[in-house]
Amino acid sequence: MKKDQLLTRRRALLAGAAVLGAAGAAGTARLLTADPAAPPVRQTAPVPGPQARRALKPSAYRLQPIAGYGAPHHTPAKTVVRHEPFLRMAGRGRSMVLTFDDGPDPRYTPDILRTLREHDVRAMFFVCGEMAVDNKDLLREMADDGHIVGNHTWSHPLLTQLSRSRIRSEMERTCEVIDEAYGEPPVWFRAPYGAWNRAAFQLGSEMGMEPLAWTVDTLDWTTPGTGTIVDRVERGAAPGVVVLSHDAGGDRSQSVRALRDYLPELLDSGYHITVPRRQFT
Repeated sequence: MKKDQLLTRRRALLAGAAVLGAAGAAGTARLLTADPAAPPVRQTAPVPGPQARRALKPSAYRLQPIAGYGAPHHTPAKTVVRHEPFLRMAGRGRSMVLTFDDGPDPRYTPDILRTLREHDVRAMFFVCGEMAVDNKDLLREMADDGHIVGNHTWSHPLLTQLSRSRIRSEMERTCEVIDEAYGEPPVWFRAPYGAWNRAAFQLGSEMGMEPLAWTVDTLDWTTPGTGTIVDRVERGAAPGVVVLSHDAGGDRSQSVRALRDYLPELLDSGYHITVPRRQFT
């Protein structure tokens, strides 16, 4: 399914879904530390009970995405929560992460890469296999610039409606394309629409990937206007924030222009825009 055809479905799916707000942002800030010299700190999920107290196997502690669920009404029932996630980012102080989904798209991704390069900033790109397979040069450019490329499935389906074998196929095919073009397999995964389920967490873990959601949704896919996107990012800016934007899936010219406006403002305000590194105790 091509990305332009997903716009109507995306609106229907996300209408009324509350993306993680201030409480979630605070929780993410506790999971993210910007001090590379700091010793590992154990983080305990705020859910009581015996599951939260005992050590979990790798395939279990990844059953909750860092930064929460993008679509809360799709939260898996009886999911195992994280026990000891630890995520570290380069730099100190007011660190943020910029992420871009659904690409790469030769109409918009090059401009985004150019803006990031001009400001010497690294970002994360969660790519769809069906877009990446025809734009491997852009993945190589991301690798050259030091950006992180994550898995966003092959065709951007709603994973909660797929069989386990279909989910595996969507993820594996994209891993293969990323490995070939980017030079190494992805270590991060994001579910389309923020709709996670147990199979996605477990399969992602088996493939060596961590799930990453977001705390600030620009909703740029609704084309609300460049100024609105800029305002959402700047109002949501805080240490540990993960910003969701898109570089494909429709007309993303507003997203391109917005990045040009808010990125220098964030940097001038003292924010360190960086990418995460996985580390678990």
